[in-house]
Amino acid sequence: MIIVKTREEIELMRQSALVVSKTLGMLAKEVKAGVTTMQLDKLAEDFIREQGAVPGFLGLYDCPSTLLCSVNEAVVHGLPTNIPLKDGDIVSIDCGALMNGFYGDHAYTFEIGDVAPETKKLIQVTKESLYVGIEQFKIGNRVGDVGYAIQQYCEAHGYGVVRELVGHGIGRKMHEDPEMPNYGRRGRGKKFIEGMVVAIEPMINGGTHKVKQLKDGWTIVTQDGKPSVHFEHDIAIIDGKPEILSTFAYVHEALGIESDEEDRFRKEALVL
Repeated sequence: MIIVKTREEIELMRQSALVVSKTLGMLAKEVKAGVTTMQLDKLAEDFIREQGAVPGFLGLYDCPSTLLCSVNEAVVHGLPTNIPLKDGDIVSIDCGALMNGFYGDHAYTFEIGDVAPETKKLIQVTKESLYVGIEQFKIGNRVGDVGYAIQQYCEAHGYGVVRELVGHGIGRKMHEDPEMPNYGRRGRGKKFIEGMVVAIEPMINGGTHKVKQLKDGWTIVTQDGKPSVHFEHDIAIIDGKPEILSTFAYVHEALGIESDEEDRFRKEALVL
């Protein structure tokens, strides 16, 4: 059952989402060669609590960490380790926070040092596909329209779209209806309605779409060992159109990236 949010609840969700956005922005300055994902995890937990929130993942489904850090061929759900990041790595950091009774949840893929050009292209296309999908999250469309748009965009570049893992509704629970696959058929699935809030999160592989789970019971990796990229935003339908509640602006500011990719999905300019 889809749980529709009021305008007041959506504003509370925006606050929760922005805690995650600020956490990713803080981490952007720390993600570098020689740093471990375990160190990043500790920084994130402390930062989230300083914002008056609690880590959204820690303890959820017995998750042992604040962050899920997926390096190179890891798709999602990578547990933090004491292995230092190295030049040429990429790391997808997925983060959640709970505040005011609502969850925020989104993700960003970071480059460490000199990343291979083909991996940079995968990152670019996956990030672009996120906004291609968001454009379809509006009144008159269905779940399949979002998945179809992401799938077509990424497969046109020769990439694999993960099937086993999907986006989701979000609210007082981290995972609510509907599931939001990154593949699908236009006009299929549940209808979008005013007040829906979802997490759209393309998980795109540089090769095959096939994945497997490691023995730790958490980490999902590509079957062919090629890199995978993950981006995620929280989005609400307001006045029939998609409005992004989270933002990559804090990450972009930290990394010196100029971007207007989110502007069309906001009614007002974001004040950092």
